[in-house]
Amino acid sequence: MEGVLEAPGIRTGETALVQLACRGDHDAFAALVDARLAATFRTALAILGNEADARDATQEIFLRAWRSLPELREPDRFAAWFGRIVVNTCRTAIRGRRRRIVREISVGALPDDGEQLTSPTSPHDDRTADLDVLERALDRLSLADRTLLALHHFEHLPLGDIGERLGVPSKTVKSRLFSARRSLERALEVEGR
Repeated sequence: MEGVLEAPGIRTGETALVQLACRGDHDAFAALVDARLAATFRTALAILGNEADARDATQEIFLRAWRSLPELREPDRFAAWFGRIVVNTCRTAIRGRRRRIVREISVGALPDDGEQLTSPTSPHDDRTADLDVLERALDRLSLADRTLLALHHFEHLPLGDIGERLGVPSKTVKSRLFSARRSLERALEVEGR
């Protein structure tokens, strides 16, 4: 199977792998998984915002793809078909995920008003704090907005490819992406306070 897939943007051998996998060829499917595993995990992580959930979703994505592969009518459209499985599986994971209960403790209730909790900051702490703010801001966004931002900014997909994955025209993706960015800006303002 080596050498069947070429450069990331060129998928001449992918259609052949898909056709073999549709007929039950485990090695061909393994090659498809190998080619997409890292990108699929990154997308799931960006949408779900939690590494454990992203790992579970990634496993579920490839399981669903394997089970549904015989139903794929156009092997040359595998990328769009697979992308829809990624997005839909992440949506299902979010809907099924139970909210975690967080018990807040007032700093004033701690001995010495929590002064022992403070420590000198370092550049690493600042970067960690920035990432934490971004993560909380992303959590404030709708699933649709997080999905669009993840596909465009983390996976670097063009609008047309995102449209294929979501089943909407690229102009719709463009306007929704604009709205998602605005929502993220507002969420960052709230989190930055």
